[in-house]
This record gives sequence, C-alpha cells and structure tokens, in this order.
Amino acid sequence: MVDTSGIKLDAAFTQIQQDIDGVFDELLPVPNDTRRRLVEAMRHATMGGGKRVRPLLLVATAEMLGVARDPALRAACAVEAIHVYSLIHDDLPCMDDDDLRRGKLTVHKAFDEATAVLAGDSLHALAFEILTDERSFTDPFTRAELARTLASASGMNGMAGGQVMDMAADSATYDLPTITRLQQLKTGALLAASVEMGAILGKLQPEGRAPLRSYARDVGLAFQIADDLLDVEGDEETVGKAVGKDSEQGKQTFVTLMGVEGARNQSRALMDQAAGHLAQYGSDAALLIALAKFIVERDR
Repeated sequence: MVDTSGIKLDAAFTQIQQDIDGVFDELLPVPNDTRRRLVEAMRHATMGGGKRVRPLLLVATAEMLGVARDPALRAACAVEAIHVYSLIHDDLPCMDDDDLRRGKLTVHKAFDEATAVLAGDSLHALAFEILTDERSFTDPFTRAELARTLASASGMNGMAGGQVMDMAADSATYDLPTITRLQQLKTGALLAASVEMGAILGKLQPEGRAPLRSYARDVGLAFQIADDLLDVEGDEETVGKAVGKDSEQGKQTFVTLMGVEGARNQSRALMDQAAGHLAQYGSDAALLIALAKFIVERDR
C-alpha cells in the first residue's frame, strides 16, 4: 500500500478551492448592464464554497501524468461548472426544493427561480466554452475529446439520466443493482469524467486508462455511499445542506438496503480496491489514494 502520510490533503483542498475560485472570478466578470443579476447568481453558486472533489481528482490525475497545472485547472473548472449547474437545478422547487447548498442560500432563494434556471443554463454553456478554447488547449483532438467526455457524463447516459432514475425512486422499489446503476450515472459519471479528462490531458491512450477508470468507478460508488451515510448520520450545519431527506421521502439508498454498518464496510472495501487499481503508479498516485480515503471518511 502506498504511504499517504506525507500528503497534506487539507492544503491540497485549500489550494484547489482558491485556484478554482480564481479561474471563475476571471471567467465571470460582473457586467454593468441588465445581465448583472445573472452573473452575480453564477458567482454565488460557483465561488466561496464546495469541497472541489471533482476538480482535485482531475488535477491530481493530470499532474500524476506530467500535465501542467494551468490547463488542468481550466478543464477542472469546466467539470465544476457542470456540477454546479446540476446543483442549482437540483435545488429548485420542481426538483428537491432545498434552501441550503454549501452552507449558503440556494440560488433560487438568494435570487429567484427564473434567475436560477438561467444561471444553471449559462454554467452548462460555460463548461464547453472553456473546453473548446484553443488558448487553453492547443490540440484540437484534445479539445474534442474533453468536450465529448464531459457531455457524455452530463446527459441522459450520465448525470441527468441518473437524476431521472432518482426521481422515479419516489414511486418505485429499487434493488441494490438498480441503486448502484442509478448512482453510477447520477454521481459517478461526473467523478469518472474528472479522472478521464485528467488522463486525456496526459495523452494517455484509451487502452491504457483501464486502471484509472476502475479507480474512478470505485471512488464514485464510495462517494455516494458516504453521501447516504451523511444523510442518516450527518449534521446539517457541517454538511452544509439538509439531511434526512431520503428517509423522509422513503427512498431506497445504499444505507436502507445494506444497513449503516454494511454500507460503511462496503465504502471502506471500495476505498481499498480503488487504491489497488493504482499500484502501477506507485508513490505518484499518493494524492489520488488519499482522496479515496477522504471520500469515505468525510463529514460533509
């Protein structure tokens, strides 16, 4: 097992949070016209909060493969833009109807519903503006593969498809394989895309990405199991959003199907499995392995 004791994960999270906020600050200047409210809503959602797990996964993968930090950060901002757009829409009254996100008022509460919808739409568009910018990614094949990977992870065969399955869970009984598939799409697809995009930036050929894809798959499931445990055991102030909603809505989750201890043991097994997939990278994979451990043990 790779020794991760030298990895300062708190410092890595602090740095990625500052870096991502800095890029969004650059990308989202507030205009002096009637678009001001829209951009302020986008800034409210993207800056000053969030763990930035997806950006750190992407940057850590890219840097492990020798990629410079700046283009990796740009790609990471594209992933985060998609993630944040999904949170804005997920919080709307027509979806989960939440008041808090990342310890702040949700966008439709801080602004209004129409502005929230448009802020989400604009962040979705911004993600692909970033990835198709030749100033950040000079190779056109890299730009195309990055954009396709993120698009695939975001739509009906990824995050949005998983969200529909989750909505249907209110009136359906899902077994463990179905819940696993749901979460591989809803949560896992964007986490996997983060690792995949790091590999794309690193010029790793598709046939050489199998270990990273396996790592991302296991991390994605572990992430969702940890979320399900937080919904049962977490503190709303620490988590930064409402907890206990799954049980209130009678949804099937990893916890309801496996029990608290069964779910916790499964998440730990997935963490160990994820680390094992990266054995060929040795100590270069220490940050990714530390991230897998964090995902299982986090309290928010």
